[in-house]
Amino acid sequence: MSDPYYITTAIHYPNGKPHIGHAYETIAADVLARFHRLRGREVRFQTGTDEHGLKMAQKARELGMTPRALADEMSGAFRDLFDRLGITYDRFIRTTDEDHHRASQAIWQAMAAKGDIYLDRYEGWYSIRDEAYYDESELTEGEGGEKLSPQGTPVEWTEEETWFFRLSRYQDQLLDLLKSPGFLEPESRLNEMVSFVEGGLRDLSISRTSFDWGVKVPDSDNHVMYVWVDALTNYLTGLGYPDETDNYSKFWPANLHLIGKDIVRFHAVYWPAFLMSADLPVPQKVFGHGFLLNRGQKESKSLGNVTDPGELADNFGVDNLRYFLLREIAFGQDGSYSPEAIVTRCNAELANSFGNLAQRTLSMINKNMDGKIEAFQSAPEDDALLSTVREATRHGLPGQFEKLAFSAGIEEWIKAVYACNQYVDEQAPWGLKKTDPERMKAVLQTLFLAIRDLAIAIQPVVPEKAAAVLDQLGIPENQRAYADLEDAGWFDALVETGFTVEKPTPVFPRLDMPEGAPA
Repeated sequence: MSDPYYITTAIHYPNGKPHIGHAYETIAADVLARFHRLRGREVRFQTGTDEHGLKMAQKARELGMTPRALADEMSGAFRDLFDRLGITYDRFIRTTDEDHHRASQAIWQAMAAKGDIYLDRYEGWYSIRDEAYYDESELTEGEGGEKLSPQGTPVEWTEEETWFFRLSRYQDQLLDLLKSPGFLEPESRLNEMVSFVEGGLRDLSISRTSFDWGVKVPDSDNHVMYVWVDALTNYLTGLGYPDETDNYSKFWPANLHLIGKDIVRFHAVYWPAFLMSADLPVPQKVFGHGFLLNRGQKESKSLGNVTDPGELADNFGVDNLRYFLLREIAFGQDGSYSPEAIVTRCNAELANSFGNLAQRTLSMINKNMDGKIEAFQSAPEDDALLSTVREATRHGLPGQFEKLAFSAGIEEWIKAVYACNQYVDEQAPWGLKKTDPERMKAVLQTLFLAIRDLAIAIQPVVPEKAAAVLDQLGIPENQRAYADLEDAGWFDALVETGFTVEKPTPVFPRLDMPEGAPA
């Protein structure tokens, strides 16, 4: 295995239980990790929890807990959810891990050795919810004259002694980086960050003295690191930094930081500047995806519309949820979901289209051919269908997934599924058993070939369901990579084994609206 690929999500802030946005980002990253593994790449996939900062300390105080106890409980909830969702991470990192404290202090010392850290006093606006500093010019006025951050969160005036990072020193280098092709996507995020940097960068406060729940600043009695210095360093910690490990030399710089659009500034401006200061390579790409809205509204406790992603998985199935989230929304834009939308999309495309295609094809092979597959002579219309399927599975879906255009890639795939169902209707194999049994066999086995390719291609999105289809087709587990799509001899080899199609089990049963779900 070669061609390393390192993908990370943002590490999630565990001051509460995970919500649908956490699931959305992590599922998307998992789809990419699985996709690149199927492409034959050596993948490293990291996610985890960001457990320090004032917000965690305050929440723990409200609950009468220690910050560590809250972090342990909530981090466990995130890990449990991700395991339920089939997330194939290589490391679930916690910023309370000992090796992470060591890595954070090492990058701090590297920046200090460069002369980029100095002691001064900070006076300005701070959002506890965002764990972010904002300039007065960025603020808006809310109801009652309350000052709000660009994210709409309250800010408060803060004054304290702090260590500063010379962010202003890196303005020109950051502009060059932002303008380099492919570093930051989508374009709307890029334009925002170019405008932000061109507006002039101020040095950044990177330590706090008003609380102590964080990574200790080296050689300081009362300073802890600003939570974003600590949090961003996790991407290095997971590879063994500051040691020159095999993982570090193989996987850094990261191929992709996959994050929400609200934290692009930290990943596309602050993080590269820290790395430049520490003489470390910057990541190859940052992608800021959009928000997931509940019936068009952002979820909030006050609206009472916060959804437990675990309940969605229980109600609709993990693979159905994964499929819906990546199919329904153009990745990078905001999107909306509802129980009705999940049911409608999954029934139309998975149950009625791909699931029905596999079920009726395998049922007819089992019933009308005694389950036996055999060599056959194809007709031009068979070759035309297989050409359509090959184009979708070898080029259409993979080409779009490489660009993180998941919805467009699945669109290529579902068009090929529709072509198969149209072919079934046109060829009407159920009527050929008496009139032309050899033609019936050719039609059914053409579909058998197509279903195999379609199931292999869609594995990153619906891994369990695709595996169930491939199991019923008799495809060995070690012959399901994307490279196997190019194997022209797989069908003849399967025939040689004497494989028999058993009576199939429906893989994608139709979904119903769960009881009590709002209409």
